[in-house]
Amino acid sequence: MNRPASAGTGNASRDIDSPQLPARVRNAILDQQDASERLICWVQLAVVALFGTLYFTAPQAAPEYAEFAMVPIALGLYFAFTLARLAAIYRGRPKDWLLYLSVIADMALLFGLIWSFHIQYMQPPAFYLKAPTLLYVFIFIALRALRFEARFVIFAGVVAAIGWSILAYYSVADENGMKMITRDYVLYLTSNHVLIGAEIDKIVSILTVTAIIAVAIGRARRLLIRAIAEQAAASDLARFFSPEVAEQITTSETQLNVGEGEARDATILFCDVRGFTVYAHAVTPSELMAALAEYQSQLVPVIQSHGGAIDKFMGDGIMATFGAARASDTHAADALRAIDDIMSAAAAWNAERESRNLPPLPVGAAASSGRVIVGAVGDESRLEYTVIGDAVNVAAKLEKHTKAEGVRALTDRDTFVMAGTQGYAPPTEPETRPGRAVEGIDDPVNLVVMAA
Repeated sequence: MNRPASAGTGNASRDIDSPQLPARVRNAILDQQDASERLICWVQLAVVALFGTLYFTAPQAAPEYAEFAMVPIALGLYFAFTLARLAAIYRGRPKDWLLYLSVIADMALLFGLIWSFHIQYMQPPAFYLKAPTLLYVFIFIALRALRFEARFVIFAGVVAAIGWSILAYYSVADENGMKMITRDYVLYLTSNHVLIGAEIDKIVSILTVTAIIAVAIGRARRLLIRAIAEQAAASDLARFFSPEVAEQITTSETQLNVGEGEARDATILFCDVRGFTVYAHAVTPSELMAALAEYQSQLVPVIQSHGGAIDKFMGDGIMATFGAARASDTHAADALRAIDDIMSAAAAWNAERESRNLPPLPVGAAASSGRVIVGAVGDESRLEYTVIGDAVNVAAKLEKHTKAEGVRALTDRDTFVMAGTQGYAPPTEPETRPGRAVEGIDDPVNLVVMAA
């Protein structure tokens, strides 16, 4: 669910607060971050569940005289905190303070467990400096990368470095601890002695890994923002173009340029409302636009369900293509099936209008097949993706000619025959009207009545 960009985001990153970035894109990015935070929580629950399972099922390594076992207490507290945090995230967008607190909780759990080793095993504090458990710090730092925000990675790395520095200082803080410092590497590895250089190396490694991940996340975040912005633009583009055209524009390996086109065999379909001009003068603008929206909402899904691509809306007219935006071996059959369903949908729509005491708005349609050119027209500042060819002109003329023939839908004989070879079967035997003169077409046309 989309939320306002400012709701509960705390000090959001500057890059998504840019005024050039639309609010819907910011919301999409924040939604992605919320999903990442939920994933982080689930991973942390899985990790603590794994730790708990290993602790309670594996043979206990601590000696019987150990003073206390901190592991189950720490795991229990951390598990409860993570559950509470997960519940808060599912209720809404998390505050920044909760995210920073969760980083501190991660590191407190890890370093608390490491610190407890010297008490649990009755050893001097320097004992825990050699614990391989420190390696888990890199897991907790890397987890923050899932959010695609470098600030949380950096915070986790800094907290980890400070935490280990405190543990290292604690191990040599008293007089006896100072005696544990050595420069002998072999003695360091084989005893509880402390090698200062080794602890500095660990801190440097933590900070270096943090810096590398932060830089990578910074670059990845810019790509994420760009990808989401382009995805949002593609979604908006699909509202102005047919899905096939939008897909071709957004997935093309080269930029769409004026003067470039592709020849294809296609079928062009035109629809129009009869008497729409008269109706427009008899109703208010709101009633007119409401009727137009109803008409388009009835017909567009029918056209698209048969593989048609809406090329343009021309007032009450609709131009659709079959096999132009995307090549098809059944373009003629698909177009004529669409006409059959358009006539049924229009009849049902008009019956529903009459039930509301509204005047009917009859719909006419026509289709024609042929070779067309598909491409962009206009100039570099304003492009229109369209089709050009005789089939476009013939379909438009036939749609207007339906009035002269006194029918609702027409096609030419060649298109009808082609549709039959492509698998089209008319619901009833159509009427043919050969040798008809059609205004705007030089030669007589053999007509097939699709709907009387």
